[in-house]
Amino acid sequence: MTTATESTDVVVIGSGFGGAIAAYHLAAGGARVVVLERGPWLRAEEFDHDYKLGSSYTRVFDFVVGDGMSVLSGNCVGGGSVVYFATMPRAPRFVFERHGSIGRRMWPAAISRERLDPWYDRVAEALPVTQQSWDRVPYAGGLFAAACAHAGRTANPPPAAVDLDECVNCNWMMAGCRFDAKRSLLLNYLPAALAHGAEIRPLHEVQQLSRNDDGGYRVHYRIVDAEDYRILHDSGAIDAKLVVLAAGAGATPVILQRSEAALGPMPHAVGRYFSGNGERLNTAVFDEDRVREVLGLSRPGGHAYAAYQIGRGPTVASWDRLDGRLPEYERFSLEQLYFPPGLGTILAQVPGATGPSWFGLEKKEMLRRWQSWLTVFTMSEDDNEGVFGPPPETGNAHRLSMQMLGDGPLRYRPTPNTWRGWSLADAEVKDILERDGLARVAPWTNDLVGAYTVHPLASCRIGDDPETSALDDRHELRGHPGIFVTDGSAVPGALTVNPALTIAALAERAMPGVVRAAQERGVAVRYGAPGPGTGTAPPVALARTA
Repeated sequence: MTTATESTDVVVIGSGFGGAIAAYHLAAGGARVVVLERGPWLRAEEFDHDYKLGSSYTRVFDFVVGDGMSVLSGNCVGGGSVVYFATMPRAPRFVFERHGSIGRRMWPAAISRERLDPWYDRVAEALPVTQQSWDRVPYAGGLFAAACAHAGRTANPPPAAVDLDECVNCNWMMAGCRFDAKRSLLLNYLPAALAHGAEIRPLHEVQQLSRNDDGGYRVHYRIVDAEDYRILHDSGAIDAKLVVLAAGAGATPVILQRSEAALGPMPHAVGRYFSGNGERLNTAVFDEDRVREVLGLSRPGGHAYAAYQIGRGPTVASWDRLDGRLPEYERFSLEQLYFPPGLGTILAQVPGATGPSWFGLEKKEMLRRWQSWLTVFTMSEDDNEGVFGPPPETGNAHRLSMQMLGDGPLRYRPTPNTWRGWSLADAEVKDILERDGLARVAPWTNDLVGAYTVHPLASCRIGDDPETSALDDRHELRGHPGIFVTDGSAVPGALTVNPALTIAALAERAMPGVVRAAQERGVAVRYGAPGPGTGTAPPVALARTA
């Protein structure tokens, strides 16, 4: 069944950082805005403290297994901001000068760290982002810092979008924050967009775009079943003068590829140059006695550590290798984090295993000691080697289960450059944490799902070269005026740090140009609204209207 076609000024596809920021500025400027989000809309009290099927964990995540790369991303109103760990560093200056595999500067000439800083500032004020202090760092972060110091490395708390006065260190933030301590988009840009008249529609999965005779676009969607995401209900369409695509680096290129039959040829870079942000994970199992003897640490109850489960996301990072003087592919960051049960326990390998490394008796013994684990997260420089194959008939993947799990068209074969960065990072983690018998360390297995990323990037990237970038430096899709992309797929390549703040800053930077394009297409809209919550009229509380 197809419903009648509606019309509006702007359709925003996706409600993560790229979509929420666009929706706010366009609605605040007077445009009629409809946001289509394929996932559900949950309130704080609906975020569950368990990982059972049907809990918020499986409802708000999308885990797509590709050929050599698996992608974990947000699938809900608020997108990745609902499930992220809220660590918000700025990208190092050398990132913007990277050449990668194309032999020239990947980033547009118009963008540098200095030129992006004012936009970083804007997002940091709106969320807000604050610098964590040592006295608020949970014990696991302190352990990592102590191990780094013992090995002659530095480590510091990174900036974060977390209200520490509200945080209870429950370590459930990956399933959504029940306490509104994590500054997701449910607390700032989205309620501000609603206050200015934007409409948000959850469980609306966009399938493709087509062009209307007036030069505008028709956005075609299906309604997703609220319980079984494999089931699609009614279809519908909305006509808009301008479209902002922000469905994420694993979905935006798929929508554009599926739209090619109606819109005409896509830029060569659509669905190519995917980056997993050079991500890799190691799990260390600490020897409690050595922690006490070597580092002199202890906590109440007689434990030296046994506190893996207490805290919140990454609270301490080592940035010693973020040195622009080092060769490309040898620069990376290391973060301590808590990765919850599920993938974190399945993919963790037994250090020094004599038998199977990720299952069996030795793995069972390792699981028994899980409170003495520490996960170290690497973000390095990869070669943008991911390529999307033909899109599935609907959505961004073939759904394999009621929620969360899918089989996608992404193909990824790590190059020697990428492997060099991973190998150097693995060796660094091993040197830090195994020194003087503190722990035993092993990287996660790639045997099950290939490489993996929680920060997919670059599948429709901005750039100056039409052959290697899908978007110009204003984020407009080459050859298709009136279509803009503002999510992680627009980031040119790996950032060596958590990318959320950079994605958001780029979206903020794109907004003046998006507004001008909307004006040129007949939309009565202006640019200049203050950041959410920073003007004279605070945003209203977020309430579901659809």
